[in-house]
Amino acid sequence: MKTIQKITVISITVCALAAMSGCSNMSRRDKNTAVGAGIGAVAGAVLTGGSGIGTAGGAAVGGVIGHQVGR
Repeated sequence: MKTIQKITVISITVCALAAMSGCSNMSRRDKNTAVGAGIGAVAGAVLTGGSGIGTAGGAAVGGVIGHQVGR
């Protein structure tokens, strides 16, 4: 494996572990909001062909829906 590939794999692994540990003390509502925002961002990107505004809009709408579902 080339050096740059090793560095990339290690960097992605470290970032993933940091992201997972950051969510360990979130409330159920916070988790639902984050999941909704993630799903909304993906849906917004797909529906608008990768538009930044569509992605951000989808994340916002998904976050609101996820927050409301957590009630």
